[in-house]
Amino acid sequence: MKEVRTGNKILRLIEGNIALVDAEAVVNAANKSLILGGGVAGAIRSFGGPTIQEECNSIGPIEVGEAVITGAGNLKAKYVIHAAGPVYGEGNEDEKLKKATLNSLECAKKKKINNIAFPAISTGIFRYPIKRCSEIMISVCLDFLKKNDYPGEIILCLYGSNSFSVFETTLNHFEKSLNNPD
Repeated sequence: MKEVRTGNKILRLIEGNIALVDAEAVVNAANKSLILGGGVAGAIRSFGGPTIQEECNSIGPIEVGEAVITGAGNLKAKYVIHAAGPVYGEGNEDEKLKKATLNSLECAKKKKINNIAFPAISTGIFRYPIKRCSEIMISVCLDFLKKNDYPGEIILCLYGSNSFSVFETTLNHFEKSLNNPD
């Protein structure tokens, strides 16, 4: 685990399965159709049960970069925020990843969610480069924490030690900037 504070807010990195995280909301790295297939979505489907997909069916499809919220079925979380991430190579991926992250945080802010857990959006079957993902997501999350009351804690839940290590290196870089703003 690794964490940094900005004021009274926390950005925390953990390694594990996002479907098992004890947070008020978890983010699903979704596709545009909101079909809970493999990877993060598959874990959420497996642990959360069929009601999440049923809610998604009544909402989807959505555009890449958008985020919508459903209940969390049998998960520890109260909500699942489904963020449609970009497929690497489709064009304008960095901006779309920023929007997916920011729109997820806006959903949490609107519902006054205290803590939210994100996966590394689009880095699985969508092949988005993990290092670029870490830079974009950490930057967006730290900026959002500084400017908003909710959420007070953002957890980046990374699957596997390699992903955790990449995010940790990126967060260490940002932490130096927080401590030395010059």
